[in-house]
Amino acid sequence: MPSLLHILILMPLLFAVLIALAPSKQARAIAAIGSLVPIGPMLVALWKFDWANGGDLHFVSSYNWITDLGLRLGVGVDSVSLLLIALTVLLGPICVFGSFSAVKDNPKVFYGWLTGLQAAMIGVFAATDLVVFYICFEFTLLPLYVLINLYGSSNRKRAATKFFLYTFTGSIIALAGLVYVVFHHRGIEGDWTFDIATLTSTAMGMPVEAQALVLLALMLGFAVKVPLFPVHTWLPLAHTEAPTAGSVILAGVLLKLGTFGIYRFVLGFVPEAVIAYAPLIAVLSIIGIIYAGLICWVQKDVKKLVAYSSVSHLGFCVLGLVALNNVGLTGSVLYMINHGLSTGALFLCIGMVYERFHTRSMDELGGLASTMPIWSSFMVFFVMASVGLPGLNGFVSEFMCIIGTFQSSPAWVLEGRAGAAGGSLGPWFAFAAGFGVIVAAMYLLYMTGRVVWGTPKHPAGHDDDHSELPTDLNKREISLLTVLAIGCLGLGVYPTPVIEAIEPSVERTLAPYQDLLQAHAAEVGVRHEAASEEHSEPHAESHEGGH
Repeated sequence: MPSLLHILILMPLLFAVLIALAPSKQARAIAAIGSLVPIGPMLVALWKFDWANGGDLHFVSSYNWITDLGLRLGVGVDSVSLLLIALTVLLGPICVFGSFSAVKDNPKVFYGWLTGLQAAMIGVFAATDLVVFYICFEFTLLPLYVLINLYGSSNRKRAATKFFLYTFTGSIIALAGLVYVVFHHRGIEGDWTFDIATLTSTAMGMPVEAQALVLLALMLGFAVKVPLFPVHTWLPLAHTEAPTAGSVILAGVLLKLGTFGIYRFVLGFVPEAVIAYAPLIAVLSIIGIIYAGLICWVQKDVKKLVAYSSVSHLGFCVLGLVALNNVGLTGSVLYMINHGLSTGALFLCIGMVYERFHTRSMDELGGLASTMPIWSSFMVFFVMASVGLPGLNGFVSEFMCIIGTFQSSPAWVLEGRAGAAGGSLGPWFAFAAGFGVIVAAMYLLYMTGRVVWGTPKHPAGHDDDHSELPTDLNKREISLLTVLAIGCLGLGVYPTPVIEAIEPSVERTLAPYQDLLQAHAAEVGVRHEAASEEHSEPHAESHEGGH
């Protein structure tokens, strides 16, 4: 009997097939139904899940595929992967209903690929077998490539090609690292397996040199997906040229495939290498935070500005992951959810304006609060959530990532500070990331000031009488944004249930790091003491010679 996870994966695939077989005029209705139906089994899964033991796998189901090679079609979720699946199911109908007025040509192709994409994303989060994970991970490339290439803006073909080449190349490099782990297990245990939990236990025993190579391969692959500086250049173009639904699902879920890959495989497979190279990964994250933020200052295209802000914000997410303590990792996972809500909502707001005025330029748009007060209210709300205003969702996760980074220092363990878990970062990394928060507030508030307030202006030659949509938002658009606003407000005011749900999975992920981090802290302490003694000896000799 299929498990809830099989239903959640197969249901979108079934509706994608129905869309392909149905007449074009029925595609939108079938897609709408297909996006709403998975909410039922998703709520059942959330209700039945044992949140107190969220670090354990639930709803586990596995079928033999090729027994001689150890291939099984296995699924199962812990608390982190289930929450990310819930985010995917939530954004599904928002993307479908948000495209009703934007997609008029070839709706079968658009809604068919969009629905199929949801199945692949759920498969990534639910996979307990490496082959299932990688098949779903790779399949996500094709639907988004089609959506950008056929339904994007004027430069869509270049954006689609660049997106595909970057992410496909990164995926192949990551595959090399995963295959190395499989062969290592084969050499140690003598049998083939692709079970992720089994491979995690075996991979931890690899020599440090081998772990470093696997870390490099996996980080190259998943960093492109995040994206992390300097392999981020495909994202702003893809975001800018993609249709609104493509941008929402890209920001909301697809980028989280990269951070989830780092959380599940990089931290799980190669702990010693992660400890050694965490400062380098953190430096790249901070460069991305500040660099992308400064680029946002000079943008005239509102959508491109929000796209670069994703590069900056996800730098915090990766920074929290390599902090290697409970606060940092919990904040990072929470950031994956919060970023999907607030940034996805910003892209939805921008798409609604583009449908009316056919421009995203700040030179042609201004003072929309006078003509679109409802839209402007939502826009300001989601900008504040993205900035990290206390009381909204962005603040909690961003603050936890920075605090986790601050505490990620061997000194915290050596001094016996409460809750310290060691790590390789520390206050200077946190201060640099904090500067990025200030930069983000400045460019987002500057953009809001120009577009929402100021002198009212519309594109030259624009006539509202010729628009198919009312000037301000209609009931359908208000409903979609209200759902996301409730999520942002709820996770900002009372994030405790979600944080408590994440913690068991985070603790299980960090369990192998405790002894390693203690040993690392002790080693750093010994080196520090030796350096202090060497530094003090010349002074002592000089003092004696003076007497």
